[in-house]
Amino acid sequence: MPSDGVAGRQALLRLMAWLSPAFPVGGFSYSAGFESAIVEDHVRDGDGVEAWLLTLLSAGGMRNDAILLGEAHRLQSEGQPLEDLISLATALAGSAERHAEMTRLGEAFVQAAAAWPHPVIERLQGPIAYSVAVGAVAAAHGVAKDDAIAAFLHAQISQYISVAIRLGVIGQSRGVAILAVAEQPILAAATELSPLGLDDLGSATIIAETLSMRHETQYSRLFQS
Repeated sequence: MPSDGVAGRQALLRLMAWLSPAFPVGGFSYSAGFESAIVEDHVRDGDGVEAWLLTLLSAGGMRNDAILLGEAHRLQSEGQPLEDLISLATALAGSAERHAEMTRLGEAFVQAAAAWPHPVIERLQGPIAYSVAVGAVAAAHGVAKDDAIAAFLHAQISQYISVAIRLGVIGQSRGVAILAVAEQPILAAATELSPLGLDDLGSATIIAETLSMRHETQYSRLFQS
């Protein structure tokens, strides 16, 4: 049996692999409506990107995803059923595109995570939200809940920054600077959101949710959502 130190490093390596841009979930093709925010001039520069992402983190979809991830982690750790949470998480999608995005990412994540065999994979079949899949798999492999939430949020913000770079709003240097600024808010969010449950779900980012719906009829687009 590995020592606690080795087991902790193993869990860290797995978390890094699962949330790496190279992990085959196809996240690069989605923007969660951020493309519409840029096209419709809600976000024009680096300051706008930074403000938008920190708002999503504190009061929008990223906050809800973190809570759902934490709940999946708790249920898996306690050996409780996941079916009700899976159904709720997919039902919370605010648009058809967002539903397709979260379930395609979730299903792709489960399929790829099967490279690390564990019975949890059999519990995650069918349409499943990405955040729920990550939370359950992380718990099954001994990744701490706070660590899983922090890494997930970091990956989500990195993906949004990648969208902004590819759409020409910012360059790579500004993108790295935004990621550095987001470090402390991510750490604080992981600590704050880890103990929360389903009663704490909610969003105050109405414009972002509306833009996600508007993206479905956008004339020209680079991303699927």
